[in-house]
Amino acid sequence: MLKKMEMLKVKDGILMEVHVKPQSKSFKIKADNTLIVFCTQSPAKGKANRELIRGLSKIFGKEVEIVSGHQSKRKRILVKDIMEKEMREILTVTQE
Repeated sequence: MLKKMEMLKVKDGILMEVHVKPQSKSFKIKADNTLIVFCTQSPAKGKANRELIRGLSKIFGKEVEIVSGHQSKRKRILVKDIMEKEMREILTVTQE
């Protein structure tokens, strides 16, 4: 399942696309062809973006930054200092 998800190795880490679903009941992730992140916060004033960064940083144990899509549900994120294999393993374990 995670083999389909596109991850791009760059100098600083891994770039990937995420789809954010704000105002969800709980913070959780679902990995399919793209990473879907359910955030409890509303998108107003960047609240969902801050929750996204905090939540993914906690899951990966790495610094996460939004590279593009700050005002969109589709975002491109950078997970710093991580290898693709490690990222896929974390996503697989997180969903089990």
